[in-house]
Amino acid sequence: MQFGIFTVGDVTPDPTTGRTPTEHERIQAMTTIAVKAEEVGLDVFATGEHHNEPFVPSSPTTMLGWIAAKTEKLLLSTATTLITTNDPVKIAEDYAMLQHLSGGRVDLMMGRGNTGPVYPWFGQDIRTGIPLAIENYALLHRLWRERTVDWSGKFRTPLQSFTSTPRPLDGIPPFVWHGSIRSPEIAEQAAYYGDGYFANHIFWPPSHTQRMVGLYRERFAHYGHGDPDQAIVGLGGQVFIRPNSQDAVNEFRPYFDKAPVYGNGPSLEDFSRETPLTVGSPQQVIDRTLGFREYVGDYQRQLFLIDHAGLPLKTVLEQLDLLGEEVLPVLRREFASLKPAHVPEAPTHESLRTAAVPA
Repeated sequence: MQFGIFTVGDVTPDPTTGRTPTEHERIQAMTTIAVKAEEVGLDVFATGEHHNEPFVPSSPTTMLGWIAAKTEKLLLSTATTLITTNDPVKIAEDYAMLQHLSGGRVDLMMGRGNTGPVYPWFGQDIRTGIPLAIENYALLHRLWRERTVDWSGKFRTPLQSFTSTPRPLDGIPPFVWHGSIRSPEIAEQAAYYGDGYFANHIFWPPSHTQRMVGLYRERFAHYGHGDPDQAIVGLGGQVFIRPNSQDAVNEFRPYFDKAPVYGNGPSLEDFSRETPLTVGSPQQVIDRTLGFREYVGDYQRQLFLIDHAGLPLKTVLEQLDLLGEEVLPVLRREFASLKPAHVPEAPTHESLRTAAVPA
């Protein structure tokens, strides 16, 4: 089981002070958070990709390359790589390069993002979002596995005898998760290729996540990749932790109320009851997270959002300390004790390389 954090990189005013960090401050804070994540024992740091205010992570590979140089074990990932508006050739080259620079400590999550205007900004039509995701990933999948590619499709110019460079490290492409909130076509795509499926798991009730993961597991088995419970599943989630649960609620409430995504909507209490948002003590976070297994089954990766909505860097680093010291040891132990032996671990470069060597 891999545990980590992901960031959407929002630049949001702190509602308790009114101060908005500069873009430079926010970018530096995100890299500080990533380095701290390794220090407290987390496995993964993932960044989103956005090309609009109030977000800053427009170049995930640049950020992750910098973090790779500052860390030793941390797995570097994306919370969204825009498969619809990025050129698959450029994705193939950028993430293979990051593989080499990080010694294989990289995977990525394909997604369509949640910003409609990004499509025309990059010369695409939002009405073709699903077909774009399917065609572009089909090409990317080949570029990493075939040295010479001849290809033609609907959404980009043809390729003739093309080789992307550098080639994937050790001939092993980065592992891919397909991220989705609500699109069954993306769960189907993940299942078809035997890739991972990552359920956002932040804005929707557990019943919705259960249906989406269940569909992916069913189709994973249909395509002959293994039993349904052997499919590779990741979940998002958001937490805010303090030693005392009421202190957590009181401190987080103004950030929740003004958050750019869910502010001015349901109350903190209603949102916490209807979605996986957990605001409380370490034990409450442990109990809630362990409960995810009851409706998605055994899964391989859990990522938490902890730096959203204008929370100051000091507070985020305190969240990481609480995660590392009080939450992670228990979650690791409990999830390990519950997982059947036939359920695979989360793929890594090393495990994929080992699996590729003939017996």
